[in-house]
Amino acid sequence: MPSKPLPIQKLLISSLLLSILFIFSFSSCSERAETDTEETVSVANPPADGFNEAESDPKAIAMADSIMEAMGGRKAWDSLRFVSWDFFGARKLLWDKQTGRVRIDFKNADRTYLVDIDDLTGKVWEDSMEITNPDTLRDRLTMARNIWINDSYWLFMPFKLKDSGVTLTYAGTDTMMTGEPAEVLQLTFNGVGVTPDNMYKVYVNPQDHLVYQWAYYQSAQQDSASAIWPWDNYREYQGVMLSADRSDKRGPGDVHVYEQVSDKAFESFDDPEIY
Repeated sequence: MPSKPLPIQKLLISSLLLSILFIFSFSSCSERAETDTEETVSVANPPADGFNEAESDPKAIAMADSIMEAMGGRKAWDSLRFVSWDFFGARKLLWDKQTGRVRIDFKNADRTYLVDIDDLTGKVWEDSMEITNPDTLRDRLTMARNIWINDSYWLFMPFKLKDSGVTLTYAGTDTMMTGEPAEVLQLTFNGVGVTPDNMYKVYVNPQDHLVYQWAYYQSAQQDSASAIWPWDNYREYQGVMLSADRSDKRGPGDVHVYEQVSDKAFESFDDPEIY
């Protein structure tokens, strides 16, 4: 898969929605055992090619590894196959994590995108007809990949803390909107993507090592966040912890994980039976 994150742009879902354009480089629900060393955890969660380890804080890297383990661990994450979810009530996505196939169905428009996010091949249905013009098709498939990049980041961000181009910094402790204490992990980006000046801060519960809040900064030079959202209501899906149906009613919802899905779901415009 592509390895460079493409930070946030705006998508036309609502005036309040900020679109997060990060390309995945996919590389527990319990706390890390006291006997684990930072080196052992890092080996269990290797970074993507291009992760800025040299300029990242060792403490921040250890936090990213503990988050991965708390979310179920790298093995469970790598084993995950098919995931579907609803995004802001606007569209439904189905992702074959092992092959890069993605299906996107728009709820209030006559549009379906079937795209391979690795090579941008696929098919598009729009306004009661299949798109066949090569230039238009390429444009729509690119749009589909960008939508997947955005919508999947809202669901899988904690698994992407050691992506290509990411620099991690330990930003100390702070209080979340809930009043609970948190350790803060800062993400900046090293010359990658269309808006490399973006920055995130991820708020981590020091007891269970799960992310419970994230903040978006349009520029790393800002003193205050452009937006802050909860990251809560965790559930376990085949050994992986995911946050959906969140308390602010935004982002991903109706998440399902499958071991098997028919190829027709990624090849035919007909409604897949799993929805």
